[in-house]
Amino acid sequence: MLVIIRELFELQDIQYKSFHSKLIPDIDPDTIIGIRVPDLRKLAKSIKNNSEINLFKSDLPHKYYEENNLHAFLICEIEDFDLCIQELNKFLPFVDNWATCDSLRPKCFKSNKDKLLKSIKEWIKSEDTYTVRFAIEMLMTHFLDAEFSCDFHNCVLNVKSEEYYIKMMVAWYFATALAKQWDSTIKILEQKILPDWTHNKTIQKAVESYRITDIQKLYLRTLKK
Repeated sequence: MLVIIRELFELQDIQYKSFHSKLIPDIDPDTIIGIRVPDLRKLAKSIKNNSEINLFKSDLPHKYYEENNLHAFLICEIEDFDLCIQELNKFLPFVDNWATCDSLRPKCFKSNKDKLLKSIKEWIKSEDTYTVRFAIEMLMTHFLDAEFSCDFHNCVLNVKSEEYYIKMMVAWYFATALAKQWDSTIKILEQKILPDWTHNKTIQKAVESYRITDIQKLYLRTLKK
């Protein structure tokens, strides 16, 4: 444990800490060490087989923001899907910011989508903000292409929350869906099903996307509430 903390502080970049702290205002700046993401990923890969790793992962909640991110990157390295889910379920309730949440992109998910969907449907019903955000992000990442179903849109529409970081992820999901599944997604905006803020944020994010055509952007602007 102490060895890992020492290694984290050896990677500290004070200027980066000052910059990055402004991006995650919900986190106490005193808990931010200041480590660039590539360095943290590299550390995760180098220590993933370290004998202290299980002790580190069990020591929750972590004190430092970068401990959480290191934990996230270590989970991403797990190749066994069932073990990965097991570790995620232990860790997700302790995720307390958008950056750590969005760092969770396990590699094993790509080849286990059938089993992943079952977990997503459980996570999306959670009372934990970032567990719900993670669930929506995994739908966006893995299920808007060949595996797409309109049922996934309904799963996201059923999320009722005033949490900013959930609403932002809902908007991100539907903006991405407009780029990948236009026909089924535009109907949701035409029918104005989403709450006003999320509806307008979806349009904003879609209009900012290079994957949306100019003609589509013009039409989207006419749908603002």
